[in-house]
Amino acid sequence: MALRPARSMRDPDKVAYTRKSRRNMTKNYIKTTPHQHLHHFRMGKMLEDFDVVFNLVAKNTFYHRDNALEAARQTINRHLDKGTSGKYYVLIRVFPHHIIRENKMVSGAGADRIQKGMRRAFGKPTTKAALVEEGRPLFTIYTYKQFAPVVKEACRKASRKLSGSWKLVEGEVEHA
Repeated sequence: MALRPARSMRDPDKVAYTRKSRRNMTKNYIKTTPHQHLHHFRMGKMLEDFDVVFNLVAKNTFYHRDNALEAARQTINRHLDKGTSGKYYVLIRVFPHHIIRENKMVSGAGADRIQKGMRRAFGKPTTKAALVEEGRPLFTIYTYKQFAPVVKEACRKASRKLSGSWKLVEGEVEHA
């Protein structure tokens, strides 16, 4: 079955649906959790002499599904790997805790006899999402100043995979 559009679940005004228990199953609100698509939160190799840091910062507050975050991560990683020949380090600053529910609807001939409509419409867990608030960085990228155009292009491509507006904030790396 195809994914529902992100506009149906990106509204940040919903109550968090995150309570799951590993040890005592009787205390669970959520019995089963969907698997997570986002596995790698650090990419590249951190070097001591990186001189510039970029943050991809959200201009709006939205939920972002883990498959969208994974698509953006792959885009940034692929573009930086080719453009900087491995001289970068990327951190993902959010974790998809929120569990998204869907009330599955049947379509086709005779569906009205099978489907119950909006009765018992709470839904079943289907995917996870991360709440990215306004002003919070999603990606942090460390690299050299000479690769700034490559990083800007990578972040521009990655922001197309995500909802909302984004800005790229450049800063100097503070060495200890």
